Amino acid sequence: MTKTWLVTGSSRGFGRALAEAILDAGDNLVATARDREALSGLGDGRAGRLVTTSLDVTNENMAHASVATAIREFGRIDVLVNNAGYGDIGSVEDTSLDSFRRQIETNLFGAIIMTKAVVRPMREQRSGHIIQFSSVGGRLGAPGRAAYSAAKWGVEGFSEVLAKEMALVGVRVTIVEPGGFRTDFAGTSTTITEGHSDYDAVVGAAARMQRAYNGKQPGDPRKGAAAILEIVSLDRPPLRLPLGTDAVAAIERSDRERIDELARWRHISQSTDF
Repeated sequence: MTKTWLVTGSSRGFGRALAEAILDAGDNLVATARDREALSGLGDGRAGRLVTTSLDVTNENMAHASVATAIREFGRIDVLVNNAGYGDIGSVEDTSLDSFRRQIETNLFGAIIMTKAVVRPMREQRSGHIIQFSSVGGRLGAPGRAAYSAAKWGVEGFSEVLAKEMALVGVRVTIVEPGGFRTDFAGTSTTITEGHSDYDAVVGAAARMQRAYNGKQPGDPRKGAAAILEIVSLDRPPLRLPLGTDAVAAIERSDRERIDELARWRHISQSTDF
């Protein structure tokens, strides 16, 4: 069955690769970006039907308008992909409160705003799939990325609750957790600040790694897009989907460390009951 998708941040990187894969599969797509002109050429020679629209995910009116466009043009909305986002590098001390707010507004509140725009139509049609882009940084604290990790951990908690509620009305939720992919995320999309020398061992190291890493990440966005199309086709998709060998390794290591820490301090944790 032909599906109708709405993808935020479709102009480049993972969003662009996913948009191309959706159209190649013959599905309908509402592709969105802050600058609609950046979406030019997306539908050329592809089998699916395409509508493009301007969207700032932090703007509630624009969010509802984009969902209304999907329903008006294609009769329904089957898949929302909350892909739009960015993350700067800097220490907590060196990151301004304004930067914290902007990153959390885009990465967390943007996902919440877009999700709330689709829950009612999906509930009414008793079907749908919401894909929330988190990150490895949504499962473990990423040095130098406090604002980004705070937002993505928020996405994870929000989406766990959302999944339990939406399961009652036939709507599925999957949290996608990419590792390093060769997108613009590590390039011009990122402001990198090494900051105070006292934090160089973690923040400075993260900044240097980011510069050296750009263009050498192991993840292929086209293969990541194919994985998401596969997940959407399943009757019982996972709640969480790490993407990339680096993501799987980092999450496994972090989860083992948490279990070990829980066991080590169990005697104190369990000493607090009446």
